[in-house]
Amino acid sequence: MLADQDRIFTNIYGMKDRSLKGARARGHWDGTAGLIAKGRDWIIQEIKDSGLRGRGGAGFPTGLKWSFMPKESDGRPHYLVVNADESEPGTCKDREIMRHDPHTLIEGCLIAGFAMGAHVGYIYIRGEFIREREALQAAIDEAYDAGLLGRNAAGSGWDFDLYLHHGAGAYICGEETALLESLEGRKGMPRLKPPFPANAGLYGCPTTVNNVESIAVTPTILRRGAAWFAGFGRPNNSGTKLFAISGHVNNPCVVEESMSIPLRELLERHCGGVRGGWDNLKAVIPGGSSVPLLPKSIADEAIMDFDWLREQRSGLGTAAVIVMDKSTDVIKAIWRLSKFYKHESCGQCTPCREGTGWMMRVMDRLVRGEAEIEEIDMLLDVSKQVEGHTICALGDAAAWPIQGLIRHFRDEIEDRIKAKKTGRASAVAAE
Repeated sequence: MLADQDRIFTNIYGMKDRSLKGARARGHWDGTAGLIAKGRDWIIQEIKDSGLRGRGGAGFPTGLKWSFMPKESDGRPHYLVVNADESEPGTCKDREIMRHDPHTLIEGCLIAGFAMGAHVGYIYIRGEFIREREALQAAIDEAYDAGLLGRNAAGSGWDFDLYLHHGAGAYICGEETALLESLEGRKGMPRLKPPFPANAGLYGCPTTVNNVESIAVTPTILRRGAAWFAGFGRPNNSGTKLFAISGHVNNPCVVEESMSIPLRELLERHCGGVRGGWDNLKAVIPGGSSVPLLPKSIADEAIMDFDWLREQRSGLGTAAVIVMDKSTDVIKAIWRLSKFYKHESCGQCTPCREGTGWMMRVMDRLVRGEAEIEEIDMLLDVSKQVEGHTICALGDAAAWPIQGLIRHFRDEIEDRIKAKKTGRASAVAAE
């Protein structure tokens, strides 16, 4: 279990003072200028050595991503963009950071901005996050008043301005290039890559887009050292992580824990276990709605990190654990997700625009049992035609929950179709 002194987010529950004074009392903004004085190369190397992987879902090594930014400016400004568009169903960890511990993010923005040669940072916050925006803006104002942002930020000799941009509530704007399009004032539609944002991002300039949690943990990693952070979790899956657990547990919560914690330990230690006991578990979505679900047989052994879950053909994603007990209509649960992806597809790519609607309509019928057995394989086939054939990962995100359902609960879908058919036959015979 993660000891309290090893927690990076010391006010995730909002029990303490979230102001600058409170943040400083808990050790944030301590010696920031000293960290910056060690130089860009040192900062990027420490983040690489810490093994930090992106906390927004894809799990790409953060230090490596930062190192893609050009070392020397060619005259274009560099930008840091923070993805605070936390729209993945089931995910609510970044919200808690911005609401209760906003100074971790602001200090992280300054250090990350310096590390990639950026004098300007933008935080793109989700449209529905009204109170979070107010808390974050108040914290940014405090930081400016205290000289921690702006000219000679925190006495480091580096000028850094930070702006908060409020989105309009589109899920697709959580994809980094769609976010940049939206930030520039256009419709949120993903761009073709290459060019990658590190070469041509915001306003055609070198840009790095990072998740809130990825940026917010960096000051503590630099203060405590890469080896400390790398000491948690399995190799290549290191560090502490915020887990957001919802669904059929006794106490849904957001908690900071060590990576690679067994799923059962996570649920029983922090959530009071599955409603009705562990044996009442039916399935778990381990990383937000985009990743395939796991049945209880796999959940028994599950380890919460990127690599173990990928080996099980699922993923850690945002570490939003959605727990479903035996009362769940699992077909209907996945239908609801397919409805969400159909609604949120931007429509730019034909496989996604047409495929998400097609998959949802088949799922509609599967929920009611009004389909043929052959349609299960047809649905799987269509999901494979959507997966990997779109500009961004929304096509994959729409396909994977359905693939997971068919992989693990095909018998349940077939039983429903058969029950509906026999019900009809008996009704006909009675007439």
